[in-house]
Amino acid sequence: MARRRISRARAQPAARKAIGRLCTRAAVDRARLSRSDVAVMVIYKITYPNGKIYVGQDRTDTLNYFGSADSRLIEQDFTRDERRDFAIRKEILWESDTASRSEVSHVEIDFIRRLRSNDPGIGYNQWPRLRAQ
Repeated sequence: MARRRISRARAQPAARKAIGRLCTRAAVDRARLSRSDVAVMVIYKITYPNGKIYVGQDRTDTLNYFGSADSRLIEQDFTRDERRDFAIRKEILWESDTASRSEVSHVEIDFIRRLRSNDPGIGYNQWPRLRAQ
């Protein structure tokens, strides 16, 4: 039996359809997962070895997410030797599976202000700016 060669032009749409079906299946799988395992949004506090803190939010409750503090600020507080053995602590301060993004942001700002993590002597948050007292 002779084999027919399919031209590239005809093969590409078929490949696109197959990829589209795979992507759709992946989206359905993610939707099933998100219904049964609802993403929890959290406000966390990171404590560094020098006692300074960083407060942030994670909308997916990722275990290995440690915030977006400015690395240059943190590096200034530690010598090269101190960086060789470095442990930080992540503490969940608040969590919700129903709050909106804006509610989560308001709670984060409230924690930053209450814990004063935006005070350079206490923490690494740069926003909201520390109010002059």
